[in-house]
Amino acid sequence: MTMLVERMTPFTSTIFAEITQLAVDTGAINLGQGFPDTDGPESLLADAAANITGGVNQYPPGPGVPALREAVAAHQQRFYGLEVDPADVLVTVGATEAIASAVLSLCTTGDEVIAFEPYYDSYPAMTALSGATLRTVPLRAPDFAFDPDELRAAFSARTRMILLNSPHNPTGAVFDREQLQIVADLATEHDVVVVSDEVYEHMTFDVPHIPIATLPGMAERTLTISSAGKTFSVTGWKIGWIHGPSELVAATRAVKQFLSYTAGAPLQPAVATALGLPDEFYTSIATSLRGKRELLSAGLKAAGFTVYQPRGTYFIVVDGRPLGFEDGYKLAYDLPSLCGVAAVPVSVFASSPEGVEAMRPLVRFAFCKRDEVLTEAVGRLAGLGN
Repeated sequence: MTMLVERMTPFTSTIFAEITQLAVDTGAINLGQGFPDTDGPESLLADAAANITGGVNQYPPGPGVPALREAVAAHQQRFYGLEVDPADVLVTVGATEAIASAVLSLCTTGDEVIAFEPYYDSYPAMTALSGATLRTVPLRAPDFAFDPDELRAAFSARTRMILLNSPHNPTGAVFDREQLQIVADLATEHDVVVVSDEVYEHMTFDVPHIPIATLPGMAERTLTISSAGKTFSVTGWKIGWIHGPSELVAATRAVKQFLSYTAGAPLQPAVATALGLPDEFYTSIATSLRGKRELLSAGLKAAGFTVYQPRGTYFIVVDGRPLGFEDGYKLAYDLPSLCGVAAVPVSVFASSPEGVEAMRPLVRFAFCKRDEVLTEAVGRLAGLGN
């Protein structure tokens, strides 16, 4: 007997768990799941350790410790000129809980949620859990931009929310101001809330990250999400945040308090301090990742893949067809035994027939690893064409 409610039956497992387990079983280098293999700044780790031994271990305030909420507001002013009231910052258990809380608080049966396809895999799951319907707009290779007419056609009288992710996982695209303005104009025209997932905000290469909330009139209808996990290489800490207009944050808080209530007492103040690290730290993030991107990209090209160079995040999407691999899903499951490297298929991040077909030959590799690991992976991939 199946006990799971029908709307959640498509989401019983994640590709990341499956590929990670496959990598463990085969001894493959795991370039599938997007987690760094080095820890974050020493000062951040030391602060967290001191907080633990210093007794900061009981429930923090439900909305988050004041120091972190103030630090998030200061960060947004410092980097983007956004005026954010710390009272309108909500600390969450990672960005994923922020997404879940926003969708569950604002969407219900009969509503529609727009997302760009391929998407982060929590988007369709949370939309289904809310009872709303997901409408997708494809991002197509090689630049993974959207067609404005297709985006316009996705809006309807039922549209409640658009989920925006830039820098974009899994494609590495970074939406420019012109693209963001199209999203903004349509959201305004249809009176739609924008939930902007910006966890890779400090990981762009030669292009700026532009929060959509900085566009005229958009701060009033945008919930902006980010987290410490990606910026500070502490993905296991699960310290995220969401900010926006008071009424939208209040709605999100109403749901969030019954998901986890609160978490990370010793970690939150440590992240607050780290958000104030000097500019050199933030510029070093992209500088380091750019070198890793070039290392893995060159190796993938040499192996025979068509490589779509990312402008942000720490992911590279490739097309396996030049090597004779028509199905990226099959390739991802065969790669560990073929060459000892693991990646994830991009088609699992699509749900429409058109999206699945467009993503069918693509796989995604993560380059947020130590250089020696990437070099070893490149060496293993070199024999793939044979």
